[in-house]
Amino acid sequence: MTKNTVLDRRACLKGIGVTLALPLLDSIGWAENSGGKPARPPVRLGFMYMPHGVIMDQFWPAGPEKFLTEPPPAIEALRPVLNQCLMVKGISGVPIKPFNGAPHALELSTWLTATLPNADHRNKIDIAISADQIAANHVGGFTSLPSLELATMPQTHKENQEGLNEGYYSHCSFRSPTQAVPAEINPRNVLNRLFGKADKPGTAPRHDPLDRGMLDLVIGGARDLRKKLPQDDRHKLDEYLDSVRAVERRIASIENRQKDAALEKAGVGPSRRNASDSAPIEIKIPVGDKRSEYMRVMCDLNVLAFQTDTTRVSTYIGSTPNGVTYPELGLGEHHSFTHHQNKAETKAKVAAITAFNISQFAHMVIRMAKIKEGDGTLLDNCIMMWGSGLEDGNDHTRDNLPFIIAGGGGGSLKTGRFITTKGNQGDLLTTLLACMGVPLDRPIGIATKTIKEMMNG
Repeated sequence: MTKNTVLDRRACLKGIGVTLALPLLDSIGWAENSGGKPARPPVRLGFMYMPHGVIMDQFWPAGPEKFLTEPPPAIEALRPVLNQCLMVKGISGVPIKPFNGAPHALELSTWLTATLPNADHRNKIDIAISADQIAANHVGGFTSLPSLELATMPQTHKENQEGLNEGYYSHCSFRSPTQAVPAEINPRNVLNRLFGKADKPGTAPRHDPLDRGMLDLVIGGARDLRKKLPQDDRHKLDEYLDSVRAVERRIASIENRQKDAALEKAGVGPSRRNASDSAPIEIKIPVGDKRSEYMRVMCDLNVLAFQTDTTRVSTYIGSTPNGVTYPELGLGEHHSFTHHQNKAETKAKVAAITAFNISQFAHMVIRMAKIKEGDGTLLDNCIMMWGSGLEDGNDHTRDNLPFIIAGGGGGSLKTGRFITTKGNQGDLLTTLLACMGVPLDRPIGIATKTIKEMMNG
């Protein structure tokens, strides 16, 4: 192919009941407010959350000069992409007065809003639109999904600290001040959303995108497209289709193991197993299963959503306050360990949980760094933030929130650095949206500025 072809951003491969969005190919530009000329890859924005804070001396680098060469234990998994990461120390959370008795109700709900709930309507959701949804309102019209909300656990925690609505414990995304956005915990449903069906409106889908023949339905279209592509793009398309198939297989593997476990519990032996022996498969992480495998499938789905520009905004609640266990690490309930009273053995358990969660984030962004897009990589065109809504779970402090940003934001972020500044959670969110190119008519929550030290130019 001697010249670029310009396609609408929603171009996709189609089969019976299945659509499969295309990744960005060098020889195919995306038509988007560009007068038909190929546009630069868009900037994507993603957030990944862990509750209860961190062990600070295991998380923050010893100094700017050691960030790249001697990273602290918590972020060791990010070493391959540290030159594409940015750590900023000195960002405070939202002061929680008059809700001093509700640290866990507020650690997640204020994380992307930088705002306290309305004290006069405590039993109802009444807070603020979250940063991810502000971004989705700006860029969502260019993609089939305005935003993608993921979680590892059901958003059903029951507690009412300071009389606050239960929804504050398990939601970080708010479409409006009074509407929390539910997150999807079932990988099958996520894949269905990303590579949705083409059935008539109002009818039940005839084909399950997770069927082993899912890609076979569109492979004919892929073959036709490959004939028109140069060699590099053929390789990229093949890699993309392989990655979809790999995610499909991994989800099926999780489901099959859970189905087997359910049948064993019901006393059904292998020779008697059939579809009628058990209830519909429920996607969850049973005790003894690998949380890392589940989380990595969700992270890979996030990568695919960004790679195909199916959405440009995502959130992933890796876990919610209270009740989270880590059998893969041989550890029990996360929350109880965070009240460590400075005991070295208990602090080591908290540090291990933190490193585990960051390693899942690392899996996602390292994979993004290996996906070529335009003149760079997918990670070059992303802003991915991992963090927590508490500084220290032992004292519930919020003076210096832990977070790390990966990705260049299309050249807007100055990465490969650890810096110290003075700002708050609203300032951080305002800065990230500015780097994405989202115009704001007002500050986000308690914000007073953008943090210029984080930005290029």
